[in-house]
Amino acid sequence: MTKSSKQAAPPQPESFEAASAELEKIVTAMEAGQMSLEASLAAYQRGAELLQYCQNKLQGAQQQVRVLEAGMLKNFTRSDSDER
Repeated sequence: MTKSSKQAAPPQPESFEAASAELEKIVTAMEAGQMSLEASLAAYQRGAELLQYCQNKLQGAQQQVRVLEAGMLKNFTRSDSDER
């Protein structure tokens, strides 16, 4: 394969929501069963890339929540006036 026959990589999604929407479109198109073998393989590859992107974004968000919870969650001690 020559360099001129290689296709450029698809752009990185703008956001988690954009990646999720594109992934939904790919799944819908593949489920319709109207794609050629080559188009199906390309769609599957793009879907796998989008899935990885979404998983990475979710893992990042989960880590941020853990950091926030660690800094914000304190042991709650009741004062004498609260116990009445």
